[in-house]
Amino acid sequence: MGNYFQPEIETMQRDDIKKHQLDKLRWQVKRVYENVPMYKERMDDAGVKPKDIKSLSDISKLPFTTKQDLRDYYPFQLLAVHKRDIVRIHASSGTTGKQVVAGYTRKDLEMWSDAFARMLVATGGDTKSIVQVAYGYGLFTGGLGAHQGAERLGAMVVPISSGNTERQIRFMCDLGSTHLCCTPSYAMYLGETVKEMGVKNQLKLKAGIFGAEPWTEEMRKKIEEALGIKAYDIYGLTEIMGPGVAYECEYQNGMHICEDMVIAEIIDPDTGETLPEGSFGELVLTTIAKEGQPMMRYRTRDLCQLNYEPCACGRTHVRMMKPAGRTDDMLIIRGVNVFPSQIEEVLLRNSIEVSPNYQIVVDRVNNTDTFDINVELSPRFTGDVEAEKHKLQVQLRSALGIGAKVHLLRPKSIERSEGKAKRVIDNRNLRD
Repeated sequence: MGNYFQPEIETMQRDDIKKHQLDKLRWQVKRVYENVPMYKERMDDAGVKPKDIKSLSDISKLPFTTKQDLRDYYPFQLLAVHKRDIVRIHASSGTTGKQVVAGYTRKDLEMWSDAFARMLVATGGDTKSIVQVAYGYGLFTGGLGAHQGAERLGAMVVPISSGNTERQIRFMCDLGSTHLCCTPSYAMYLGETVKEMGVKNQLKLKAGIFGAEPWTEEMRKKIEEALGIKAYDIYGLTEIMGPGVAYECEYQNGMHICEDMVIAEIIDPDTGETLPEGSFGELVLTTIAKEGQPMMRYRTRDLCQLNYEPCACGRTHVRMMKPAGRTDDMLIIRGVNVFPSQIEEVLLRNSIEVSPNYQIVVDRVNNTDTFDINVELSPRFTGDVEAEKHKLQVQLRSALGIGAKVHLLRPKSIERSEGKAKRVIDNRNLRD
């Protein structure tokens, strides 16, 4: 059984969770109907009123919200409170189109801090922990989300932000940081630099809390080996609450969703139909406690399953399995669905020969998609380059169901990311 930050909430019985969720859902639906014109219009169009929400299953009567809605009603038209009650703005880290903006009240920030503090405790954190926050600070939710959660717990926070990697590692050694919060790709980069500096035996790190981008189990193992830690997955979205929506405990069998704050559903991504418990599909989240900018049935585009079985740690909140991909990260190349995580898995199986730092380049020539993958050779590689290229191309074709042209590059020739890794360059849209 694990330690808890808020045991009365984290170990609630399922019937009590459902009662709490229904009470909060009815409260939230009434609020958005009365205060957010978009929701009122859509609910009226669907023929549903707040009084029609009588059971949790009635959530399926409500319309979906999408990322495009946040762009269309940018910046403040989805607020359910007066603008003067918003004390902080966050925005997505996306680089195309309008930014996705989310407004938080003071109570929203307190709730979010509680969620991240729960996660820190689930990873072995306590008031003696030293939490090094190497997520970027600013509009991105990662830095401030981790920071306020660590402060809520009463841990020491090192707000170093991203970048300046050697300084990061010196601080880890000098301050005795126990928890590292950053993206998994940056954790890999830190691990490479720790090895180069020869300071692994000086680290006091126990746990890493990594999110904001997809990563595989193979990548988890590599990070754990490089930094001598246990690596934990965390899930969050700017639109919902930032990091802390869901988190792994010591058993690492799915991420516990904070069900007192959100309701999770799985739908068929093509039809929008709600699927039975245990089904694989698209994750949909409804914020039932958020004041500032509530999201009703928000389509995350993440593809996963939910597990309602009680966890060995004693937490009763539903667990989401690691997303298998995102419907909007998926590439369709010559009619075949390709997820970057599939490529990463192949590369990590060949980690003696190649680095997991890679980049996908997709283009269109003579009306046909081209598919190239740039991969760095490992500094330890001493074999035949052409033979290695052929081996990877065979393995990737088997994993993806489509051929790719592999380019093997010298070590460290692909730019390292200190935030979210840019894995895909899709030039096809430039030619359409």
